[in-house]
Amino acid sequence: MRIVLPVLLLGAALASLSPPKAAASDCGDATALVLQAYPKARKSADGTSFTLEPHTSITSTLPESEAPFGLVCKIWPAHVDLLLVAVPLIDRANGDHLHVGDIELLVVDRNTLRVRQRLLQPGLMTDDAIVIEKVEFDTGRYALASEVTAFGLSIELAHHSLTAPFTETDLRLYALTGDTLRVVLDGLVVAGSGGDSDGSCAGYFHSSQVSLVISPASHHGYHDITAVERSNTDNPSPDQNGECQSHPAKSVKRTYRLRYDGNRYAVPAALKLMGL
Repeated sequence: MRIVLPVLLLGAALASLSPPKAAASDCGDATALVLQAYPKARKSADGTSFTLEPHTSITSTLPESEAPFGLVCKIWPAHVDLLLVAVPLIDRANGDHLHVGDIELLVVDRNTLRVRQRLLQPGLMTDDAIVIEKVEFDTGRYALASEVTAFGLSIELAHHSLTAPFTETDLRLYALTGDTLRVVLDGLVVAGSGGDSDGSCAGYFHSSQVSLVISPASHHGYHDITAVERSNTDNPSPDQNGECQSHPAKSVKRTYRLRYDGNRYAVPAALKLMGL
C-alpha cells in the first residue's frame, strides 16, 4: 500500500530572492581558517579535525552525510570582502544526547583570514531524537536599516518516523553593527512538517512554509519584517480497493508582522521553535 505524503518546500527568502546555498569551496583553506581563529587548536593525525581543550572538537571536512558537523562558509554578498563562517564546536563527552555542542559564528576578512567579529551561540549543535540534518547561511539581502544588513543561519531538524514524522527549519538573523555581531532574530520556524499515521496509510499530516519580506514601516530604527506562512494539511486514507489516497485541505495563508523592540525582533508564538 503506497502512502502519499504532502510535499514540503523548505527555506526562507526575501521577496523574490533565492540566495544560492553555501558552497564547500567558500571555506578555501579550512585548516588555515581554524588555526587563525583558534591558535591553540591541535590538528588530528589525518588532518580533518581539531581538538580544543579539554574535549571540544572542530571538524574542517566531513563526508556529505555528516555535513552539519563540519565548517560552513559563505561569502557575504552584501560585503564581498567578508567571509561568514559557522564553526560547530562538538563536545566529545556528550552525555545523554546524540550530539552536544555550540556554534561559533565568525566574520572573517577574506584577504587576511583575520577574524573581525565572533559570536558564540551555546547549544545550537545539541540534538537527540530530533536530529540536526543541515546548517547553512542565508545571505538574502536583509536590509534592516540604512547602514545595517543582516545575514541568516538556518538549522534543519528531523525525526524520521513512519508513524510520527517531524521536520523543522529554524532561522536566526545576525546583524553587524559597528564592531559588534549580535542576534536580532532568535529562532523563527520558516518551514516544518509533521503528523500521525497508522504506519500504513490513514493519518493526518501538516506542512508549512514561511517567506519573509522587509516592510517599509520601522520601529526603533529597524524595518519591520512581514512573515507570510502558507500551511497545508492532508488526511490520507485507503479507498475501496485498498489504495492509499491523499485528501488535502485548502491551503491556509497567515501573515505576521515582526517588530524590532530595540534589541531583537519579537517572534510570534505560532512561529516559535518546536524542535530544540
